[in-house]
Amino acid sequence: MLTIGCHLSSSKGYLAMGKEAVKINANTFQFFTRNPRGGNAKELNPSDIEAFLAYAKDHKIHQILAHAPYTLNACSADEHLRDFACQTMADDLRRMEYTPNNCYNFHPGSHVKQGVETGIAYIAGMLNKILKPEQTTTVLLETMSGKGSEVGRNFEELREILDRVDLRDHMGVCLDTCHVWDGGYDIVNHLDRVIQKFDQVIGLHRLKAIHLNDSLNPLGAHKDRHAKIGEGHIGKDALIRVVNHPALKHLPFYLETPNDLDGYKEEIALMRDNAPQP
Repeated sequence: MLTIGCHLSSSKGYLAMGKEAVKINANTFQFFTRNPRGGNAKELNPSDIEAFLAYAKDHKIHQILAHAPYTLNACSADEHLRDFACQTMADDLRRMEYTPNNCYNFHPGSHVKQGVETGIAYIAGMLNKILKPEQTTTVLLETMSGKGSEVGRNFEELREILDRVDLRDHMGVCLDTCHVWDGGYDIVNHLDRVIQKFDQVIGLHRLKAIHLNDSLNPLGAHKDRHAKIGEGHIGKDALIRVVNHPALKHLPFYLETPNDLDGYKEEIALMRDNAPQP
């Protein structure tokens, strides 16, 4: 069965997110670890987590995906901002162990005129500080659209980060369809070619999750503006081909489209209706 969900608010706790997912016929979900525009995190509620883990098992909720705050920049030119990103992500990874064997996704960051090489060195250095051999959480680098001085605008930059991480068995990649399209990878007309390129540069064994989004921008725009499925330049048919591709269909898909719960429910139904049955 297709593993698909959407981004849910974590404000009411894990169990509430699990119930919302089931309500819209999702079998996974993504959430922010803390305020997406700040650094505050709610205190964990062990009883809520225990109830969620039981609920997830009973309702066959698969790998959930935590997302780091947008404000973190692991390769900032400001040392204090780099330290803040490092401390926040280290705390997030400690918290993630309460829901073991899941994934934690983050935007690599922006080098802010320091150059890509410096940005990559800072990101890998932070990962080498915070990754622990005993952790069960897989940390995912997200593919980026190449807006401004973003690091991760192509597969080669992500591979360079991965190559510098000591505990790379704890690392993976989250491919965002809007971002790679905006970054210049033509997943509409040459999906096979893009997947082959990913495999050649990074390795498909590193691909752990997909953000399934349409894009308001044409190919190679380097802007990053998500659209609802079928309302952008990628289009419904191309995204259906993504979820059905033999190299991708086993992965979890997470919608980040501009929707409410009813909209997500419709998109999940659309994708399920067009996915092969087991």
